[in-house]
Parts: sequence; structure tokens; C-alpha cells
Amino acid sequence: MNPRLHGLYAITDPALAAESSLQGQVKDALEGGARIIQYRDKGSDESRRRAEAEQLLTLCKSHEALFIINDDLALALAVGANGIHVGREDSAVEAARRHLGPDAIIGVSCYNELERARQAQAAGADYIAFGRFFPSSTKPQAVQAEIGLLQQAKRELKIPMVAIGGITPENGAPLVQAGADMLAVIQGVFAQPDIRQACQEFAKLFEDTKQ
Repeated sequence: MNPRLHGLYAITDPALAAESSLQGQVKDALEGGARIIQYRDKGSDESRRRAEAEQLLTLCKSHEALFIINDDLALALAVGANGIHVGREDSAVEAARRHLGPDAIIGVSCYNELERARQAQAAGADYIAFGRFFPSSTKPQAVQAEIGLLQQAKRELKIPMVAIGGITPENGAPLVQAGADMLAVIQGVFAQPDIRQACQEFAKLFEDTKQ
């Protein structure tokens, strides 16, 4: 199990960076304790996306954090990201591994499906993500996952797990206690007035579970 796949997993949202600096937001998140940054942007401006990804990768390296690209194999290759996150309709794990190599981190969205997580692990995924666990303004129609899924998956799977969907510092602790190695957060980080403080509160959840 990769020891770096642990802690707060912050996912960018271009809409939340519209009136501020994406680079500044991510810097605050990293300084607050985010351990993984996922760059998620479905925009069509490839040159902008590449420039942003390169800037964020540099930031992540300086903070010894991981940098993951959402659903864009070409971009992940171009900038030398640590890995890629794929979903139901995205590139297959095998294809991502073939292009990115044995050291790349490949994550897979598994929603509320344990069987899909088993298949992802068998295909060589480095981590799987379950959710949403709570109502999410980013994906309000996402399927509901229950905390028991984390507990069962923790017993069966050998790779790290991410919990996602409406997670806050107030509701995240039970997910970590149930087996989530990482908490993936968008609004709970990048929509907050003090991003650094929000990340510190999330990071504390992982410290608390060690006690």
C-alpha cells in the first residue's frame, strides 16, 4: 500500500477559482495539509489547462504532495503528473497503466459498487473511490453510498480507499474510522473563506484516528 495515499485529497473546481487564483487556492490547501491534489477541469482550452496543470504540479512537488489529473490521459502524460483518476466512462485502468507506466498512480471511481472496486483492484488500480456519502452540490444526482460499504471494502480490499461527496470536517471522522484512507473534498476546501484553515481541520481528522 502506497503510504502517500493517505489524508486530505483536494479536488479543484474551475468555477470556484473564477474570482481568485487557482494556484493561490492550491497553495493554501497544500499549506493547510492537503496531501493529494486532483486537477479537475473539463474545459476546452487545452493550452490553459496544460499551463495550470504544470503550475500545480510544481506546487505539489514543493510540498511533497501527489498531483493527479482527472480523466485526461494526454494531459497527465504531457505534464508528468503522478497519476490519473478515471470513472465509469473514462479510460480503462489497463490503458492508463500502459501509457503512464508502472509507477503511475491510477484511481478509479466505484460509486457505491463493491464489485466494481474488486474489479479495479484486480485490474491494477492503486486506489478506489466510493461516494457520494453526503448530499453534494457538485454532483447532486450522484448515487448514495453507505458507511457500511467502507467497512466491508476495508475487510476485502488491499488498496487504499477514498470517500467523496459532501464531506466536511464535521461529518468526515466516521468515514475515516470506517476505513477511508483519504477524504476527497471540493466545496469543503475550495468554497471556504479560509482554505488553509479548512484543510487544517480536515488534516486533524487523520491525526485523531491515530490516537
